[in-house]
Amino acid sequence: MKQLNFAIVGCGVIAFTHAKSLESLREKDCVLYGACDIIPEKADAFAAEHHVPHVYYDHHDVMADPAVDVVCVCVPSGTHGEICKAAAEAGKAIVCEKPMEITPERIDDVIRTVERTHAKMQCIFQRRMMPAAIAVRQAIRDGKFGRICLAGADLRYYRDQAYYDSAGWRGTWEQDGGGALMNQGVHGIDLILWMLGDEVTSLCGRADTLARRISVEDTAAAVLKMKQGGLCVIQGCTTAYPGFSTTFYIHGEKGTVVFSDDGIQEWTFLDENDAPPRPDAGERVGGSSDPAKISNYGHIHLLGDLADAVREDREPCIPPREASLAVRVICAIYESTRTGAPVTF
Repeated sequence: MKQLNFAIVGCGVIAFTHAKSLESLREKDCVLYGACDIIPEKADAFAAEHHVPHVYYDHHDVMADPAVDVVCVCVPSGTHGEICKAAAEAGKAIVCEKPMEITPERIDDVIRTVERTHAKMQCIFQRRMMPAAIAVRQAIRDGKFGRICLAGADLRYYRDQAYYDSAGWRGTWEQDGGGALMNQGVHGIDLILWMLGDEVTSLCGRADTLARRISVEDTAAAVLKMKQGGLCVIQGCTTAYPGFSTTFYIHGEKGTVVFSDDGIQEWTFLDENDAPPRPDAGERVGGSSDPAKISNYGHIHLLGDLADAVREDREPCIPPREASLAVRVICAIYESTRTGAPVTF
């Protein structure tokens, strides 16, 4: 098995999750080969803590190193596209943290570059690895719920003012691309849409800044109309002290499922004999009150899948086109907020 050398670009909070995940993938010959940050002290400290042999202070040097096989993009959201495109042009495989970019236009630009260069690119939406989410998605596909009437994601995080003040890019349109929805809520929005497997036809939303000194939203809500006729309700904020377990629900003609980071609260179907088996809760993926406490369970799977995709010459399980919908929905909620009118897809 060929060794794959990973280089992490951006040595902030989420980089530690990538480093821990790669430690668990050593048996797959995945090696943390390099670390890069434009702040030299951060790159040096990160490399020392994780025993990384090669340190860079400019991402162009990472791309120029022929020994680097995979680039993990862990920079601020508004610069994801720049690093992803540079990696694709340099012939590297890519692991990109959420969101892959902060506007539909910039996402399309990344997709064009990745597809033109035939780069392998894995987008990080680790909640898709939750056993409950996988089981719900399959149950919907199998028609176990009948017609879906109401679904939703309750995404009540807590981030204090100190969190936003700790890095200049946080809570800005230019680098964060949005607030409670684009940074924290994007995971849950991706998950509910992935589970439903349905198209959004229109939405009405409102995003406000109510408690934090930031230019983007700290509180938001939206109602989505789905092609199959059901409604999907999204609530997201970073103002819910002390931070609550993210919760997802599906209500259909034939059954109801409610689950969260803490486990499954409801798994009930009218026809018990035809009900899908109740899955294990799986490992808590968390982070509602502290972004540093995100589990690396999903990252291990996704980084390992990217390694397999490179070796097997196949598409990773979350390629760029599939990762774009959540950002398009979030940007539509922002548009609905600005215009006061519904947005049609």
